[in-house]
Amino acid sequence: QMLNLLSPEHLISKGHNSADYLHTITEAMKLAFADRERWYGDPKFVDVPLERLLSPEYSAERRAMIKPDRPWPGMPPAGDHTRIKGGSLVGEQPAFPRDTSYICVVDRHGNVFSATPSDVSFDTPVIPGTGLCPSSRGSQSWTDPDHASCLAPGKRPRLTPAPALAIKSGEFVMPFGTPGGDVQAQAMLQAFLNMVVFGMDPQQAVEEPRVATYSFPDSFEPHQYLPGRVNLERRVDDGVGSSLAKRGHDFQWWPEWTWRAGSVCAVIADQRRGILTGGADPRRPCYAVGW
Repeated sequence: QMLNLLSPEHLISKGHNSADYLHTITEAMKLAFADRERWYGDPKFVDVPLERLLSPEYSAERRAMIKPDRPWPGMPPAGDHTRIKGGSLVGEQPAFPRDTSYICVVDRHGNVFSATPSDVSFDTPVIPGTGLCPSSRGSQSWTDPDHASCLAPGKRPRLTPAPALAIKSGEFVMPFGTPGGDVQAQAMLQAFLNMVVFGMDPQQAVEEPRVATYSFPDSFEPHQYLPGRVNLERRVDDGVGSSLAKRGHDFQWWPEWTWRAGSVCAVIADQRRGILTGGADPRRPCYAVGW
């Protein structure tokens, strides 16, 4: 949904990581998260209007809601699909262990693997004699009975892990992903645009400064919501931050590098030249290895 709201030509004209660019992608992310909040749930229990959500017509309607001179003060309204049947972040010391990880592999045969392992032992017991722990992902459900991801017997929670594969037939295959809760989709969007729209190699793409919005309820209980909040890594020019604040964003600087901005890893398998290029994000301990 985020990608559908963004035009490559439009983004290039704004200039990479300019105030106009960051405002545009931030508002696009907020619109997508608004629809996630209203419509995303276990498809065994919820009729998710996926075809409509991903349609060009709907994307055009939502794109028109992005105003260049001002942000939505909080989470925008979700799209109206009623005609379709359905149903503080400051500082560098994490409050919990950073146990989510990401791995991607491309082998010599062209097989591609992308995964975000994230069921961990810091908030759930290890079953004696097995080394296994039951999933704690129930914390990503809601107790509100009207929420698309409300608790119900046998109902799966809406999860944040989002390992991806980008494929352009005959040109490239790219596995990519990151840890980071609700920042995952945001960090992945920016790294993807850096590579595909701005032509950066994977390492440069994952190192570029990133922005994140918190203007929606967090996926984890207690679902913290910071209307209008935008954080940006400090390596961007001061004027960019000032411009975002003047437009009405609840703007805050992150340090120059922060683990909160995700830790994107990627491999581009160039199918025309037969070359593999990898990138490992220095924001957390990670490596790109070839052999």
